[in-house]
Amino acid sequence: MEFKELEDLIKTRKSIRRWQEKPVSGNMLLKAVELATWAPNGGNIQNWYFYIITDKKTIKAIADAVQSSVDLMASWPEADEIGDTFKNFSRFSTFFRSAPAAIAVASSRYQSIADRLLERREKVDPKAKEMRGWRNVADSRIQSTSAGVAYLLLILHQMGLGATWMTGPIQAAGAIQKILNVKPEWEIVTFIPVGYPDDQPRPRSRKPVGEVTECIR
Repeated sequence: MEFKELEDLIKTRKSIRRWQEKPVSGNMLLKAVELATWAPNGGNIQNWYFYIITDKKTIKAIADAVQSSVDLMASWPEADEIGDTFKNFSRFSTFFRSAPAAIAVASSRYQSIADRLLERREKVDPKAKEMRGWRNVADSRIQSTSAGVAYLLLILHQMGLGATWMTGPIQAAGAIQKILNVKPEWEIVTFIPVGYPDDQPRPRSRKPVGEVTECIR
């Protein structure tokens, strides 16, 4: 792949929220996941697990679980304080119900050598506690899983599929984990509906690189 092709792939990928009814091959998704597992990850632990879902009943069950959690949240008085922002969130929380396929991504807990040392030391040393707090801001397992998901979205786009990276369903993670029979040592961290796009999202720009970069020379 030439650099320009890579640039075009990255810049043309968009979050897709409407799909054709055309089914998606499970083998196609399996290949996408295989390539995604070559993403960088902490200590090469590869602490990710991918649930490829092509069964519409399972996707519906997950959507129902998410809707139940959203309805509960909407019943709280604090939701009225947030106002229209939460109403918009709740209205579109289960748009993925119509997706032909989905990939749920789980991660197991991971502690680096530094984390293990700081965990032991922080009980008696305020500086160690502070250092561990800094490291927790950039949780290793979430960084690793996110790298895999970023790869996955680009691969799916290259395959002609449309997807979107969702963290909203995680408020129903307990129910989703039961539906997918996730092992106790794993936790769902993101949900990605997938299908052939039936959506033309508005073009979105990015901030100029000068606004988000500082070169220290």
